[in-house]
Amino acid sequence: MKKLALILLITGGIFSSCNGQGTTKKIENKQNIENKQKTENKMKTIHLTKAEFLKKVANYEANPTEWKYLGDKPAIVDFYASWCGPCKTIAPILEELAAEYGDKIYIYKIDTEEEQDLAGAFGIRSIPSLLFIPMNGKPQMAQGAMPKSAFKEAIEEVLLKK
Repeated sequence: MKKLALILLITGGIFSSCNGQGTTKKIENKQNIENKQKTENKMKTIHLTKAEFLKKVANYEANPTEWKYLGDKPAIVDFYASWCGPCKTIAPILEELAAEYGDKIYIYKIDTEEEQDLAGAFGIRSIPSLLFIPMNGKPQMAQGAMPKSAFKEAIEEVLLKK
């Protein structure tokens, strides 16, 4: 009888501690999922192919003489290459800006090595080259790496016109 009571007591202790850990793990998993969703909800830069560019940004093949932006909010297009040092320098800045400005602007990235036709259509000879596209008016091109403050100034004054 004493052995049975001892076995039941030990078994009860094991099950209650497993349940406690399971509950803790469930809470931790729920928190991890919520944190992941918050991170995923932040905007990120968007990599485009030529076909996507023609649909989302401008179809320069259909309208070769007229610029017509197809987006629903201002955009920055970063023409870059994976081997380019200055491109690597501004990449995290662009990610930060995409998260910071969220649903106010798009930040697109075009790999000039993979999308040579697209880079050629815009006369890209130096990278990084950045195309700032306001909702109204002509886009503006900038070349070279810029500090975050210069990007923010361009976003505020050219894209958002504040």
